[in-house]
Amino acid sequence: MFNREDDILVSGHTACAGCGAAIAIRTVMREIGRDSIVVNATGCAEIFTSCYPYSAWKVPYIHVTFENAAAVATGVARALRARGNTHTHVVVIAGDGATYDIGMGILSGMLERNEDVLYICYDNEAYMNTGIQRSSSTPYKSWTTTSQVGSKIKGKPEPKVDIVEIAKAHGIPYAASASIGYIADLQNKVRKALGIKGARFINVLSPCVPGWRIDPSETVEIAKLAVDTGFYKIREFENGRETVNIQPKFTPVEEYLKRQGRFKHLTKEDIEEIQRMVYRKWGREP
Repeated sequence: MFNREDDILVSGHTACAGCGAAIAIRTVMREIGRDSIVVNATGCAEIFTSCYPYSAWKVPYIHVTFENAAAVATGVARALRARGNTHTHVVVIAGDGATYDIGMGILSGMLERNEDVLYICYDNEAYMNTGIQRSSSTPYKSWTTTSQVGSKIKGKPEPKVDIVEIAKAHGIPYAASASIGYIADLQNKVRKALGIKGARFINVLSPCVPGWRIDPSETVEIAKLAVDTGFYKIREFENGRETVNIQPKFTPVEEYLKRQGRFKHLTKEDIEEIQRMVYRKWGREP
């Protein structure tokens, strides 16, 4: 159990009620502790934690642009090690837009060089801070303001990119996915990552109340349903070897989709198609 003295991201920030990203960051930073430096890419977290002249951070914090968080963190980590500091954790906090899309090239360089940085992506599956535009993390057939729903197009026509596979393909020692629906699993993964030197990557599914069009009281429950239905896979790669940490219950995927306004346009046939996609991902027969 934690008490308020453990908090690194403290109350008073301006996140929406029920914000999944705030839950993810608070959980992650409690595990990382005060001997850390946070590099935060532009996005929701930067807006709600560091609105000038206020700050919700109890550790050194650097706000950078969408694309260069991995490069700045690399510089911070190398400067610390050059000064003989091998204990301070250098952490990137970035959303899916800065990770999957705009910052991908620089992130790839950081991973390929195996820099001593822990990279946390709070994945809310769109550019929520700038108006709910689609990202390459947005799920298939999800509504956003740039993947709208009409008579010919029903949301985003492309599937979500598998960012953990991309990170793992760089040969880094640790890459994982987690969800705020399973907090203990997220905590365990952060602790494990802190004990590893080199590049580490954790993608955390973090529902967005306005973007997913959900009730603020249901954020954690819906994040859990993403895992229980098999829609979102919880796993980790340690030196390339995969472990599935939470086996899904294979609750019908409709139970997950129907709770969110971004999927309310889906027909019975659309839901059946998505259910088949989920089964294929797990190697199951429909």
